[in-house]
Amino acid sequence: MLQDHHGRRFHYLRLSITDVCNFKCNYCLPDGYQCDSEREFLTLPEMQALTKAFAGLGTSKIRITGGEPSLRKDLADVIAMAKNTQGIEQVALTTNGFRLEKDIEKWRDAGLDSLNVSIDSLDSKAFATITGHEKLQSILRGLDKALALGVAVKVNSVLMQHFTASELTRFQAWLKDKPVTLRFIELMQTGDNITFFKQQHLSGEPIKKTLIEQGWARVIRDKAAGPAQEFQHPDYAGRIGLIMPYSKDFCSSCNRLRVSALGKLHLCLFAEQGLDLREYLRCNDVQGLQLQLQKLLGQKEATHWLHEGYTGATTHLAMLGG
Repeated sequence: MLQDHHGRRFHYLRLSITDVCNFKCNYCLPDGYQCDSEREFLTLPEMQALTKAFAGLGTSKIRITGGEPSLRKDLADVIAMAKNTQGIEQVALTTNGFRLEKDIEKWRDAGLDSLNVSIDSLDSKAFATITGHEKLQSILRGLDKALALGVAVKVNSVLMQHFTASELTRFQAWLKDKPVTLRFIELMQTGDNITFFKQQHLSGEPIKKTLIEQGWARVIRDKAAGPAQEFQHPDYAGRIGLIMPYSKDFCSSCNRLRVSALGKLHLCLFAEQGLDLREYLRCNDVQGLQLQLQKLLGQKEATHWLHEGYTGATTHLAMLGG
């Protein structure tokens, strides 16, 4: 089992397979994707060695991320590889939904268990303003197809200053008969969004207070679950989650590690640097990689230091898929 010096166990790997993204979200890539690093992304055999190593050390869940992972033509092969690795119980995907309506059946057939889709507004005009694409209706149709196919669905929505009580009401109405988990995520400061962050950051605490006042009850977290505080209500088919990285003790429940599309281990989304694993991956040295992972985990710190304005090497969230 992968465990750090603070007693935290890591059941969950977030694997980025590309840092390229075709959206221009105002909180992440407002000027669009810029090719500013080497292009040699992990190959399928390298990802297989990585997955075997993590699975052998107790990892049971893999989330495939980007950038936008559906921009890789071999995404279904990556899903199938992860799903067929002994010890991996759950394969998830985070996507902006651009290809969701077209490709969800292919992903499900490859073994996809769950899906996270970014939807920052249920208003088509606001969605287009945020992302640079008029794709909301297609994404919503794709989401319905995923549910019909038996894929568990979560929706991610970044909290910003435009979020009002009426926005919460609209999302809640949507959840009345929609069996998805909607997670509101506090905007996080990165290396290139400092001014935007100061203008737009909104705490999730008022929403949490409102939910509790409305009778929403806290849900107990599973060992491989993410950091969201989830709430459920008997009158709603869906759930609401809050991801509040600036809250007290947020890092105490950390259970995930990240590997970038270039084969670097990131002990935290806001780590100072990625730790290169490529030499082990290229020669399929699973045992050597496991020993190195256990050694490197000793460098994981107790907190991300975001509350002190520290963003490490993370210039934008597309680098590691959040």
